[in-house]
Amino acid sequence: MGKISRDTPLAEITLRRYEKPTMNGRELVRKFCLSIGVLQPGDSRDVMVDILYVLLQAKKNQEELHSEEIKNKVIEVRKSLGLPMLGIASSNVRRQLKRLKDLYLIETNANLYRITEFGQLSEVFEEKVENFVLSQVMSRIKEYLKKLDEEFPGRG
Repeated sequence: MGKISRDTPLAEITLRRYEKPTMNGRELVRKFCLSIGVLQPGDSRDVMVDILYVLLQAKKNQEELHSEEIKNKVIEVRKSLGLPMLGIASSNVRRQLKRLKDLYLIETNANLYRITEFGQLSEVFEEKVENFVLSQVMSRIKEYLKKLDEEFPGRG
């Protein structure tokens, strides 16, 4: 048996389709996080929602925030909504920020975080995720499909 190639993905993306957005505020951010796979359905540790929510709020004033500022603002949001203080450790906040950064939705400049170029999230998503990440993933999947068709030809 030959050597199996690494099973570590070069890129990974989870997409889900939900009902049309009729909600607002934090719930809208939550549905978006579920839709792009940075939050799992039924996950009670939803600090990712508050991190993105805080960064979207900061975008209104073109503010860049340090991870500790983000953490403190997340705590304020969670307190105001009566949510449990789960996942608010600095290390977890930084890990969630990295996940958003890996999707190109946020960027850093001198350890300060912001929505990419303070842009519209729809444009950032289309340019960075849809046209870049998703197209590369789809291209590789098509290579696998072609190879499968070659190895397992049908009657077609």
